[in-house]
Amino acid sequence: MIIDFHTHIFPDRIAEKTIEFLSQKSSMPAYADGTLNGLNTALERAGVDIGVALPVLTRPQSFESVLGFTTRINEGFARGEHRVYSFAGIHPDCEDIDEKLALIKSLGIKGIKIHPEYQETNIDDEKYIRIFKAAAREDLIVITHAGKDPGYPGVVHCSPQRVLNALEKVGTPFKFVLAHMGACGMYEESYELLAGQEVYFDTSFVLQSMDRDICLKIIEKHGADKILFASDSPWQDISKMLGYFSKLDISEEDKQKILYKNAQKLLQ
Repeated sequence: MIIDFHTHIFPDRIAEKTIEFLSQKSSMPAYADGTLNGLNTALERAGVDIGVALPVLTRPQSFESVLGFTTRINEGFARGEHRVYSFAGIHPDCEDIDEKLALIKSLGIKGIKIHPEYQETNIDDEKYIRIFKAAAREDLIVITHAGKDPGYPGVVHCSPQRVLNALEKVGTPFKFVLAHMGACGMYEESYELLAGQEVYFDTSFVLQSMDRDICLKIIEKHGADKILFASDSPWQDISKMLGYFSKLDISEEDKQKILYKNAQKLLQ
């Protein structure tokens, strides 16, 4: 069993233009076409059983349309039509946060995705704090982009220090996943400030680029039971990310935790 906890897809009608725009903005090639079928094919090719799709709301008005897309994806997943399960998206400027997250919960959706860079809001802003508190009440997973983003050079809305600020403001543990091993491109800060906190890290995007020694240091300090395998497809090749992961000098037991056991527990 393998679960990829961080992937992206778009509705077919906008997938090509969206992938082209984001590729140009970030100077990154795409390894899949951004469609459901494209991701499903990539998952099958890599031998991954489930890919968790993470929609990002760039404006609050998109909440209903994205939620509808998520619901259709999950209906197909439940029927066994594909391997993709989708979270919902939320924007910090959405109104009626409590009601929206209660609706997401009522639909059986396990979590929500936020992206401080795309949403131009610091992770410790009160707008996100209210989302985290509502998610805690509804027992929803929250996954966020963390650290630097290639498309937004010089801007970091989710630094390790701001994450600590946010955790202190929330005050109670909740199911919080920090993408990119806690802080993309800021791995020493992630190790020093975040490793060992009551949060999860995912491996999306960074396995091929981060120094192997700091990766192992983070895993050892944070604990393999709080790390999730993830690729960031279509921005990375899933098979290659599994190859990089397989070469990490950690026990087979820890590899199984990271590849699927931790994700299974979160998604129960």
